[in-house]
Amino acid sequence: MIHRCDALELSLLDQLILPLSQQYQWKDDDLTQRLDTVLPKIMKQSDIDCWLVMCAEYNEDPVLKSLTPASMFTARRTMVLVFVLNEQGRVDRYAITRAHIGLDPWYKTIWNNPKGSSWCKDPDKAQTQMECLNALLMEVQPQKIGLNISNDFAFGDGLSHGFYQQLREGLDPSLVNRFVSAESIAVGWLETRSQMEMDAYDGIMHIINTIIDLAFSSSIIMPGVTTNTMVKYWMMETAIRYGLDPWFDFEVSVIRPGQGQSEDEMIIMPGDVLHCDVGIQYLGLCTDTQELAYICRPEENEAPQELQQMMAKVNRLQDIVVETMAVGKGGNAVLREARDKAIAEGLEPCIYTHPLGFHGHAAGTNIGLCDQQNGIGSSGDYPFHDQTAYSLELNCSFDSDYFKGKVSFGMETDILLDGDIRYIGRRQKSFHLVK
Repeated sequence: MIHRCDALELSLLDQLILPLSQQYQWKDDDLTQRLDTVLPKIMKQSDIDCWLVMCAEYNEDPVLKSLTPASMFTARRTMVLVFVLNEQGRVDRYAITRAHIGLDPWYKTIWNNPKGSSWCKDPDKAQTQMECLNALLMEVQPQKIGLNISNDFAFGDGLSHGFYQQLREGLDPSLVNRFVSAESIAVGWLETRSQMEMDAYDGIMHIINTIIDLAFSSSIIMPGVTTNTMVKYWMMETAIRYGLDPWFDFEVSVIRPGQGQSEDEMIIMPGDVLHCDVGIQYLGLCTDTQELAYICRPEENEAPQELQQMMAKVNRLQDIVVETMAVGKGGNAVLREARDKAIAEGLEPCIYTHPLGFHGHAAGTNIGLCDQQNGIGSSGDYPFHDQTAYSLELNCSFDSDYFKGKVSFGMETDILLDGDIRYIGRRQKSFHLVK
């Protein structure tokens, strides 16, 4: 049994979420802004004047969806996109793929007569995709040809071995000698938020916060009857019903005195603390949020003082991490400094903050992993950049009288680094109360 919100309570979601046609238009406008403003900057910073993205349908490069319009869900057969930084500082964009598949006006399609095609009007001038690519590159004569090959970042390693071999064998040897890793372009492109995206993120967070508010309320939870699993699936079903894509399996766990924390299905009882971990994708952008609720006993109107103090200490850890982050500093350096400061203040921290954007665990700078609190190798030294978003994910452990033993409070709030650091949407500082 689970309570259901009435139409009035859910009407706010109807007001917040755009019709699908407007979502598509927003994403296509954002693609235009990104290709015109973000990509030239990233290519200049990377010192690479040509970027090649090549992938096949259902084996897409991680960057592909961010480079194509909203109506294109997958690659079309073999898709080749070429980006050339010109002398004016703009990026010329070419598509070497079948014409009329929806890439106009973002790309100039330059391969229209594939050999063997029934609609090839001039067989003598027909080209394979590789011949077309070779002709373009021989004409443009880039100094460096960036390929998505990386040892450290999956987001920069999207070129398959098969296509790499085709490039080596099909292009002029003088071009092959100019191959370089485009890791810095792929990661930089994905991690950088456009102005439209930064402006929209607060509204996107408001949507998921509204779902959490409803889930962690007496509209949904009846203590002694409702289970944590019911609450989890109500949130997922609500998100899906409104066209919001969960990018992982939501979690609602119970932290109970004498029993610790468990995701196993349990009937929610007065005195429990509930912990949720939820994340959706909307307008192509992901959220990732963890918040806490307290199930009041009949005589209570707020959470016990000890629990409020524990949350305040987790908030303090958030402050420490945010104060330590800075453009140009690597994630491992922030991890060391933040942990040292937190421990010196008597906290028991665990920090695993990650980038956020087109993916939930996105491209960019990570600050630790939950099982790697001494740094995460060379990728952990990747520096912070402006116009980037993060999920401030962490926890503190406590020896708790209330819980009769060791317990951790995990919280997760999304933040934006754009000159200064600000919280996206809200930051939880007090428990959701179910009375």
